[in-house]
Amino acid sequence: MDRFARKVVWITGASSGIGEALAAAFAREGAVLVLSSRRPEELDRVRQSLARPAEHFCLPLDLAQSDTFPALTEQVLGKFGRVDILVNNGGVSQRALAADTLLAVERTMMEVNYFGTVALTKALLPSMLARRAGHVVVISSVMGYIGTPGRSTYAASKHALHGYFDSLRAEVWRAGLKVTLVCPGYVLTKVSANALGARGVKHGVTDATHERGISAERCAKATLRAIARGQEEISIGGFETWAIPLKRFYPGVLSRVVRRIKFPSSS
Repeated sequence: MDRFARKVVWITGASSGIGEALAAAFAREGAVLVLSSRRPEELDRVRQSLARPAEHFCLPLDLAQSDTFPALTEQVLGKFGRVDILVNNGGVSQRALAADTLLAVERTMMEVNYFGTVALTKALLPSMLARRAGHVVVISSVMGYIGTPGRSTYAASKHALHGYFDSLRAEVWRAGLKVTLVCPGYVLTKVSANALGARGVKHGVTDATHERGISAERCAKATLRAIARGQEEISIGGFETWAIPLKRFYPGVLSRVVRRIKFPSSS
């Protein structure tokens, strides 16, 4: 099955976790990949592991430095002529109470998760509109719908992505562009270990919920299926995805459940 044969796919956060699994899945289906993250060595490791490694391109990128995106976009377009699918996967999670978290840390999370994603999309959007073709994919989260203790700014950044990309979809559909929001629940990756604490220090621990989460490969498989079908939005995961309909139809019930979640105050 080669649903994405010769499609040019740009993936951020491609050096590990869901991004790495997406890269492997797209490559197996014949896509040509642009792999981006902050870690050049890990990007090259991923590239070497893929089907047809010589066809893929590593492009280091820091989502907190959006002023570099126009030049990086020109580099990609100069090399491949187009990007068919942009997968905005890069981001950072949080493990800290709102009252304890420094504002500078909150700004960092918003810069990476929201402004970085928006800025890269805007850098690439003119070329997609000119071609009247393109697909923007955003790896959001169940937290794009709900908020829980210890995730205030992370949830805010994901909520913001939903508002922005729902609006963008409504603006660009006549030009033939598609927008897909992907909302995973718990996935077994390093997302919790890499999450920022109240003062910007990495959490350093894989939470038990993520240890029990679905594999990154399962998440990638469901994501590719949604992209191929042109779905506007999907949720992926286990029982935690039920929080989404609960929030919509029984918000009081969800609120009572969330209040029982304990999160320790920072020392």
